[in-house]
Amino acid sequence: MLEYSLTRSRRKTIAIYIRDGEVEVKAPMKAAKQDIERFIQSKQSWISDNLAKSKEISDKKKSFTLNYGDSVLYCGKQYVITPSESGRIGVGNDCFYVPADLPHDCIKSACVAIYKILAKSDLTLKVYDFAAKMRVCPSAVKVNSATSRWGSCSGRRSLNFSWRLIMADDDVIDYVVIHELSHILEMNHSERFWSIVECILPDYRERKSRLVELQAKLNSEDWE
Repeated sequence: MLEYSLTRSRRKTIAIYIRDGEVEVKAPMKAAKQDIERFIQSKQSWISDNLAKSKEISDKKKSFTLNYGDSVLYCGKQYVITPSESGRIGVGNDCFYVPADLPHDCIKSACVAIYKILAKSDLTLKVYDFAAKMRVCPSAVKVNSATSRWGSCSGRRSLNFSWRLIMADDDVIDYVVIHELSHILEMNHSERFWSIVECILPDYRERKSRLVELQAKLNSEDWE
């Protein structure tokens, strides 16, 4: 018997979600239990395949660690985690410098701190460079720890980016920045919105596909 959690709400349809190796079923408030079971049974093959993939990703995530000598991505390039003689954190010479003699979790935390500094600096420069070319005026540029989206644009023209974006290839980062700046002109994903993006980046689809590849990689890594 398949184990799953059941959540009822005012939704109109039954849906199945698989996260971290667990199955969650969402159903309407009045959906009969036999109808829910029947729906689950009809999706048994899909559930089995995706449950196995989810558990594999979950196991990789749990075993994710960083140590001196490991490599991390910055703008699509590999940087070696290197003990710092001064005890400070920083980046240079294709290295992420972190204090020596740190445990695994602290090495990861030090790398995240470096990423956040780089993200704030690099993304701010990119935003205002492209903003000038696009003749738009963002009200602010912020960096957060979002895991479900790379960037966002508020109704007040404030742009927000996940620090994880700084791992992407430089031209892929450009795509996300331009994507969010385009929302200042069009606050949706209509044909007009994508025409604005394509006017600036004719190859945006290819860049977007590489972003999906990076997301798949990060899904199996624990950066919390």
